[in-house]
Amino acid sequence: MTVFLCSKCRTAITPELAKLASVPDVSDDERDRDMRTRRAPSTVPRGHYAIGPEPWGSPYVVQDDQENPRPAQSRGPAVCHEEGFVISAGTRHTVLVHPDDAAGLQPLPNWENSNGCCGPTGDEGLNRACPCGTPVATLAADCFGPRELHLDPVQTYAFSQ
Repeated sequence: MTVFLCSKCRTAITPELAKLASVPDVSDDERDRDMRTRRAPSTVPRGHYAIGPEPWGSPYVVQDDQENPRPAQSRGPAVCHEEGFVISAGTRHTVLVHPDDAAGLQPLPNWENSNGCCGPTGDEGLNRACPCGTPVATLAADCFGPRELHLDPVQTYAFSQ
């Protein structure tokens, strides 16, 4: 079992979690069907975590193939900025957890980096902070993308017992 802590103040961010062998696949068909939120189920089940091997989040770079754009990051939609379709050049090996397994995290002041129509898109950078105020994670929970919380591998660390 592993607990994730804030690198600055050493506060536990999560309860004990069990590691998954890989990031689970989540079908877009599993979204909230009653149309209240259109929210996807969490990528990672409660009580677990997974390590995302692909780049995730900002910064983004322009994709070479603008005619057939790929999703900007794994499990997400294609994203177009002024310069064209972009792809993540962000951090690899982020820790994915169920958003409810880090309930003590708070939005950044003025909801910084939390734009979206139904929740934060997660493509603007860290948007959740430890109670000490240190930005430590990115919540992606908008209606058109995945629902997952990415712990930054520099701002957090794992403690296994």
